[in-house]
Amino acid sequence: MVTVSSERDVRVAMDDGVELDVTLWLPDPAGGPQPCLLEALPYRKDDLTASNAAEYVLLRDEHHYAVCRADVRGTGSSGGDAVDEYPPREQADLVTLIDWLSRQPWCDGSVGMFGTSYSGFNALQVACERPPALKAICAIYATDDRWTDDVHWRGGARKLVDLIDYCHYMTAMNALPPVPHRWGRGWQGEWRRRVDTCEPWLLTWLSERADGAYWRHGSLRPHYARIACPVLLVAGWADGYRNNSFRTVAALRDAGVPHRLLAGPWAHADPATAMPGPRIDLLREQVAWWDRWLRGRDNGVDEQTCTIFVRSSTVPEPALDLHDGFWIREQWPCPRVSVQVRDLDDRPAYPVRADVGTAAWIDCAGHLPWGQSDDQRLDDAVSMTWDWPAGEVVLLGHPRVRLQVSSDRPRAALSVKLCDVFADGTSALVTRGSRALDRLEPGRVHEVEVELDACAYAFAPRQRLRVAVAGADWPNTVAPPEPVSLIVHGGTVELPVWSGPSPHLPPRLAPGAEHSAEDAAGVVWRIERDVLRGETACVVEHGSTSVGPGGEATEHYRGRVSVDTRTFVQRAEADVTFVVRWLGGGARTRSTLDVRVGRDAYDVAITLEAHELPAGADGDPAGGALVGERRWERRLPR
Repeated sequence: MVTVSSERDVRVAMDDGVELDVTLWLPDPAGGPQPCLLEALPYRKDDLTASNAAEYVLLRDEHHYAVCRADVRGTGSSGGDAVDEYPPREQADLVTLIDWLSRQPWCDGSVGMFGTSYSGFNALQVACERPPALKAICAIYATDDRWTDDVHWRGGARKLVDLIDYCHYMTAMNALPPVPHRWGRGWQGEWRRRVDTCEPWLLTWLSERADGAYWRHGSLRPHYARIACPVLLVAGWADGYRNNSFRTVAALRDAGVPHRLLAGPWAHADPATAMPGPRIDLLREQVAWWDRWLRGRDNGVDEQTCTIFVRSSTVPEPALDLHDGFWIREQWPCPRVSVQVRDLDDRPAYPVRADVGTAAWIDCAGHLPWGQSDDQRLDDAVSMTWDWPAGEVVLLGHPRVRLQVSSDRPRAALSVKLCDVFADGTSALVTRGSRALDRLEPGRVHEVEVELDACAYAFAPRQRLRVAVAGADWPNTVAPPEPVSLIVHGGTVELPVWSGPSPHLPPRLAPGAEHSAEDAAGVVWRIERDVLRGETACVVEHGSTSVGPGGEATEHYRGRVSVDTRTFVQRAEADVTFVVRWLGGGARTRSTLDVRVGRDAYDVAITLEAHELPAGADGDPAGGALVGERRWERRLPR
C-alpha cells in the first residue's frame, strides 16, 4: 500500500497581521482528518534544530498524527519581535494557531501541545488559557515556577554558570536572519531590522531581582486550577526542572485534572538517549497519552499515578551512563510517605569559602559540558557536615532543612546538600537546596528553612547519609557579595521516607538506547585554580553542526566564570557564534558577554555583530559584509 503523507510550509496570520512560520507534517489523507500535535520554539526549526523533524515524521508515518512545528514570534522565519521568553503575546499567538489548526480540513478538531524545556513551558502556559481545541498536553523538563526553578534565580541568588549558556546565546540566535527561501523578498531588510531593534533578554532577567508579577507570568504555580486539560509531565532527577513533579501532580489531583508523572534518572535530554540511564522510549509513552485523550481510546493509560525511577547508591561520574535503581508506580500525595526528623547539632564559626560547589557545578545537567555532579568529598571537606547510618532508607519527595543561623555580615547564603557516603569516603549528591540571606542583623540568630529538590532515592546497606551545609554553591549560583562567616546554632533535617511497597503494579516501559548518545570529543569542561592570585575558574568550550531545509548551521560556544576567593568578586565571560549557510550565501552572528559581579552591582557588557557571508564562505570571523553591530553596557543593582 502506498501512503501519501506530506510536508508543507505555511505562514499563519495573527490578529495583528504578523505571520508565524510553521511546518506541517500531514498523514495520508485517505485515513481522514486526524488530531494535530503542536510544538512551538524560538530555536529555528529549519536549521539549528532541524533534527527534531525525525520525531515528527515518526508521529506522522507510524502513528498517523498531523504535526505542526512553529517558530515563535520574531524567531526563525516568523515575523514580529522576539522581546522576551514567554511574553503574553506568545500565548495569544499560540491560542490563535491552535484554533487555526483545529479548523483545517486535515484536522479532526483535536490539538495537543508538547515539547521539551521551552516548548514544555509554553504548553503549560497555553493550557492555562484553555483554548477549546486543546485536549491534552505533554510538558517535558518544564517548570511550574519561573522564579524558583528556572535558569535565572535559585533560592533568591542569581545563577552564575547559566549566564554563559542559554542566558547569553539567545542574543546571537535572535539576531540571525529569517531563512531566505521562507521569507522571500526583503529578508535582508528584515535581518537588518532585527539586529537594529533586538535587546538581550538577559538584561531583563538581571533587572527582575525579586519574585513578582514578571516571574508569576508564565508560571503555573500557585494557580494550578487554570489548567483543565489532561497533563503528562516528564521529569529527570539530573535535570534542573525536577521540582515540577510532585507539587504539580498534587495540585492537579486536587483539582481533578487527569495527569501522569513520568520521572526518570535523566539529564536535560531525550530519555531515549540521555545520560544517565536507564533510558526509555518516551515517544511510545507520549503516543499512548495522545491516543487516550485526543482519540478517546480506552488503552489503560495512567491517569492518576506517577511512574518513578528510584535511584540507588551509585558511584558518581560527571558523564555517568547508567544509574542503579528501580521503577515504581505510586499515587501522589503518597500515603506510604512519612517524615523522619533528625537533629543537627551546633557548629562553631564557619568562614565561607566562595568557591565551594565546583563538584556539583550546575543545577541542570544536560548535554556535555553540562554534566552531572562528581564526587562531593572535597566540597564536603570545606563544608559543615552531619552524618548518620542511612539504614537503607528510601526518600520520596522534598527533604527540608531548618537551621538557626547567625552571620557577621548583613548578606550571606546557605547551600544545603544531602549526600550518600560510601565506605571509602566517596560522596554522591542526592539532592540540594539553597537560600540567599539578605537583610540579616549581624550576630542575631535567624530561623532559616531550605526546601531541597524533589528526589526519589534508595540508600544501599551500610551507606551513610550526610547533610553538608556551606555558605556558597558556586558556580551554580553567585557567591555572597563579600567575605562572611556563619554560625549554625542547631537545626533539623526532615526526610520524606517511603515505606513501600506500592499497591500499584510496576510500570512496563519500552527501553531506549543501550548507551547514551553523549560524546565528549571536542568538549572542554575544566576547573582552574590560580593559587597565587586566589582565583578559581570554570571553563567550557563546545559546539555542533546540523543540516536542515534552511541550510547547514554551526554553533560554537566558549565561556568562563571565575571568583576571587579573597574578595568574592566574580566574573562571567562568554563568546558565542552561529553560522548558517545556504545555497548562494550565508549568515553569521557573534555575541560576547562580560559580567562583573561586585559587592553591590552587576556590570554588564554585551556586544553583537552580524555578517552576511558570500557564496562559499567558510565562516571565518574576519569574512563577510557587516549587516549591523550593537553594544550594551549596564550597571544593575545586585
